[in-house]
Amino acid sequence: MRTINLIVIHCSATRCNKDFPVEALEACHRARGFNGIGYHYYITKDGQLHLTRSEDVQGAHAKHYNKNSIGICYEGGLDEKGKPADTRTPAQKRTLLALLKSLRVDFPDAEILGHRDLPWVKKACPCFDVREYQGI
Repeated sequence: MRTINLIVIHCSATRCNKDFPVEALEACHRARGFNGIGYHYYITKDGQLHLTRSEDVQGAHAKHYNKNSIGICYEGGLDEKGKPADTRTPAQKRTLLALLKSLRVDFPDAEILGHRDLPWVKKACPCFDVREYQGI
């Protein structure tokens, strides 16, 4: 088992009024040269949780941090006009909270950060302040 000291939350950077199912995410990542989805988990707008990469396998979601992290992505992150926004549905919020609580059991010392909170990241991703999850 890998040593996990970081949980990184991402958004798919897709418009909230357009669907971006797990199959589209996989096609996007494969087109970028990945051997599959780089995140470990993907949460679609309906709140469905998809295991997209085994936790035992290093992710491809946060440069310089993949070795010891778990990557979570939610569908959305852009408003209808393409501007960064917290577009999480109530179902996504519930699923994300439940997932983070579960991961906290397995990795109690892991820090939870948004992609934008990592050094050198110049993106709005995940388009909300993840500090709301710090105390779980």
